[in-house]
Amino acid sequence: MMLDTYTVQDLYILKRITDEQLDAAVTDFLNDPKPGPRPLAEGVAIDVCAIMAADPHAQGILAARHSSEAEMHAVVKTAILLAPVE
Repeated sequence: MMLDTYTVQDLYILKRITDEQLDAAVTDFLNDPKPGPRPLAEGVAIDVCAIMAADPHAQGILAARHSSEAEMHAVVKTAILLAPVE
C-alpha cells in the first residue's frame, strides 16, 4: 500500500496500531482533553483535540448532555481513525 497521506485507519489496517493503543488514546482524551500531540504508536503522535475540533459531528456528540460513554467513545474513536497521520 503506497499512499501519500495515511490515515490512522490505514495504519490500523496495516497493524501498526493496535486496538489497545487506539482505545488508550480515546480514553486518555476523554479523561483529559488537553491540546497537543499524544503518542499513539511507535513513531506516531496525534493531536486528538485538533482532530475533534475539525469534526463538527463529534463535537456535537461530546457536547450533548444525553450522550452515553459508549457514544462518546465511539465518536472519538471514529474521528481518530479518519484523521490523517503526518
